[in-house]
Amino acid sequence: MAKASKKPVAKKAAPKQKAAAKPKAEPKKKLAAKAAAAPKKRVAKKLSTKKIVGKILGAQRLAAPLVADGPPSMVLDRLFAVIESRRNADPELSHSARMLSRGTAKVAQKFGEEAVECLIEAVAGNRAALIGESADVLYHLLLLWVDAGLKPNEVWAELERREGISGIAEKASRVLPLKVARTAKIP
Repeated sequence: MAKASKKPVAKKAAPKQKAAAKPKAEPKKKLAAKAAAAPKKRVAKKLSTKKIVGKILGAQRLAAPLVADGPPSMVLDRLFAVIESRRNADPELSHSARMLSRGTAKVAQKFGEEAVECLIEAVAGNRAALIGESADVLYHLLLLWVDAGLKPNEVWAELERREGISGIAEKASRVLPLKVARTAKIP
């Protein structure tokens, strides 16, 4: 018996398909001429949320300030009402009552601490922490308003007054007393 030789059988390669010919790059002058001659297509631009909000606000005048309009402001209004209701509550049972019982200086100090923490997270680019710290800032700002006897509508009215006015023009319109700094010469 003769042994059959086991030569590897070469498989036929699949016929190569011709690759689509790549168009040659046209000189920039020809491309510019074609672009000028062709009808212009409107291309939808991808806008950031900030730009979209800016366009909406620029396109329409709101009857009320942005914060006082819609569900988010209702959260602030409810939170303000809760803080105000806790003004005379037991400081052992309510954080708001505890803070208010410590006086204006302590309430203001705590607001400042929260604002700094918010700034730190913003600079660090920590989005989740910035959201949490922003909520803390808003809570402590409302606490400061309760302590000072302010109502949110007073602040909303001031924001509404400023709406549509350039920040530079608004600052320039404020009448501020001139402060003279006293210095002592160092010999």
